[in-house]
Amino acid sequence: MAPLWPFVLAAASGILAIGMPHSRSPALHHLTKQLLQTYRKEVRPVHNWTQATIVYLDVSVHAVLDVDTQNQKLKTSIWYREVWDDEFLSWNSSMFDEIREISLPLSAIWAPDIIINEYVDIERSPDLPYVYVNSSGTIKHSKPIQVVSACNLETYAFPFDVQNCSLTFSSILHTVEDVDLAFLRSTEDITHDQKAFLNDSEWELLSVSSTYSILQNSAGDFAQIQFNVVIRRHPLVYVVSLLIPSIFLMLVDLGSFYLPPTCQARILFKTSVLVGYTVFRVNMSDEVPRSAGSTPLIGVFFTVCMAFLVLSLSKSILLVKFLYDERCSQQEQTLLCLRGDMDTNQRQMDPGAQLAGVTESPVCQEDQAPSGTLKEVWSQLRSISSYFQTQDQVDRQELGWLALLERFDRLLFQSYLIVLGLYAVTLCSLWVSWSG
Repeated sequence: MAPLWPFVLAAASGILAIGMPHSRSPALHHLTKQLLQTYRKEVRPVHNWTQATIVYLDVSVHAVLDVDTQNQKLKTSIWYREVWDDEFLSWNSSMFDEIREISLPLSAIWAPDIIINEYVDIERSPDLPYVYVNSSGTIKHSKPIQVVSACNLETYAFPFDVQNCSLTFSSILHTVEDVDLAFLRSTEDITHDQKAFLNDSEWELLSVSSTYSILQNSAGDFAQIQFNVVIRRHPLVYVVSLLIPSIFLMLVDLGSFYLPPTCQARILFKTSVLVGYTVFRVNMSDEVPRSAGSTPLIGVFFTVCMAFLVLSLSKSILLVKFLYDERCSQQEQTLLCLRGDMDTNQRQMDPGAQLAGVTESPVCQEDQAPSGTLKEVWSQLRSISSYFQTQDQVDRQELGWLALLERFDRLLFQSYLIVLGLYAVTLCSLWVSWSG
C-alpha cells in the first residue's frame, strides 16, 4: 500500500486544481437562480407600495447627426443612463463567494417606463439586453440611442444660427407618487460635459442644461427631467461659399448705376447681372435651410436686392421705349409737314396754271412772279421754323425725362447703398453675437 500513496495524493491534487477555477460559477448560477426564482417583474419592486421608486437619469450628447429644418427634426446620438433601486434583488455577498455585482437580462426584471416626449423616431439604436445589479439592489442601465426628436428650429440668423432643442424624459404611466426622477450627476457637470462630443461635424455643442419639473394634468402629476441641448453651426464654409459671393454680386449690380440711363449697354449689363442673380439663387436654395416658420435673413436681403435690380432694369427699358416712340412720332410729323410743303409747291407749279398764265400779258407775269417767289420762301421758312420748334420741344421733353430718370436713379442708388450697408452690418452683428 505504501507505493500507492503518491498516486492517490497526485490524483487528489489534480482534482482540486481542476475544481478551483470553477468555484465561482456555481455560486453565480445559484445566486441568479435564487434572485429570479420568485421574482415578479410585473410589480414595482418596493416592499412599501406608498414609497416611490426614484430613477436617476443622466444624458451625454455624443454627436449631432442631422438637423432637418424643413421638417423641424433633430437627430442626435446620446448615451443614456438610468439607475434605480430594486428591493427584491439584494443579497448578502458573503454568502455567495463575495459576489458584489452581476448582470441580469433586462427582460427578466422590472424597468421604469421612461420615454422621450419629443421623440419622433428612434433609429439604429443597439439593443443592450443586460443590466448590472449590485448586492444592495441598485440597477444600472446604460445604452446608446440615436433619437430623432421634434424641435423648433430657427433659420433666421443662418449661417450664424444657434439652436436650442429639448429632450424631456418622463414616465408614461406612473405618477410622481410611484416613480420619481432625479439627476445622476450635478446639473453643472451635465451642462459642461463635452468630452464625448464629436466636434468635427457641422455643429458645435455649447451646453446641455437640465431642469426638473412636475407636469400636472388630468391623469395626475408626472415627474419629468428636461435636457436642453444648445448647439451652433460652424459658419465658415457658408461665409466663403454664400455670403462673400453675394456681396460681390451686389457690388457689381451697384456699379451698373454709373452707366448712362439711356445706354442700351446698361440694359444688357443689368440683364447679365439678373442671370447671375438667378443662377446664384438656384445654387443658394440647395444650401440654405428651408423652414415654413422662418426665412433666412440672407435670403430676404438677396430678394430685396434682386427686386431693386428688376425695378431698375424695367425703368431703363420703359425709358428707352418711350424716347424711341417720341422720336419716331416727331419724325413722322416732320415728314408730313415737309410733304405738305412739297404738295403746295407742286400745286403752284401746275401745268394748267402755267398754260393759263401764257395767255396773260407779260406785264401781269412780271407782277405775279415776285409775289409767287415770296410765298414759296415764306412757306419754306415756316416749315423750317416748325421743324426746329418741334425738335426743341422733343429735346425739352427728353431733358425732362432724363432729369426725372436721374432723380429716380439717384433714389435707387441711395436705397441700394442703404440695403447693402444694412446687410453688411447685420451679418457682422450676427457673427459677433454668434461668437459671443
